[in-house]
Amino acid sequence: MRCMPGPVRWTACDRALRRAESGEAAVDPPPILPYIRASHFPPPGRRARSYEKLLGMANTPGSKKAVRKIARRTEVNTARRSRVRTFLRKFDEALGAGDAAAAKDAFVKAQSELMRAVSKGVVHKNTGSRKVSRLAAQLRKMSAA
Repeated sequence: MRCMPGPVRWTACDRALRRAESGEAAVDPPPILPYIRASHFPPPGRRARSYEKLLGMANTPGSKKAVRKIARRTEVNTARRSRVRTFLRKFDEALGAGDAAAAKDAFVKAQSELMRAVSKGVVHKNTGSRKVSRLAAQLRKMSAA
């Protein structure tokens, strides 16, 4: 079994095989590793932006500040999204209980919270409108029954 040589130099695997063929020493060659082109790696100093964010490698003061801002906004947006989900869950519970007055009250609060999330940019406006429309349809269906 032959090792694959590198593009210019002989690999350690090939040197071990040549020594074994010449009778110098019977050395087992190292395991064969796949050949990876140098072009598959970014040149030094030119890393992908996502790679920097994953490893926390912000270099300039502006990029460090951007990372801090993103972390703060993510925390706020996560709390807002969680608050919306809480109001939607309360509406579902009121709907499941069959209490029309409680469901109506929960609907008003859920609608308000959804539209607030839309105005803050946490939820897209079409998504917010679609969810409100579906909640209203569920409420109408329950009050009609």
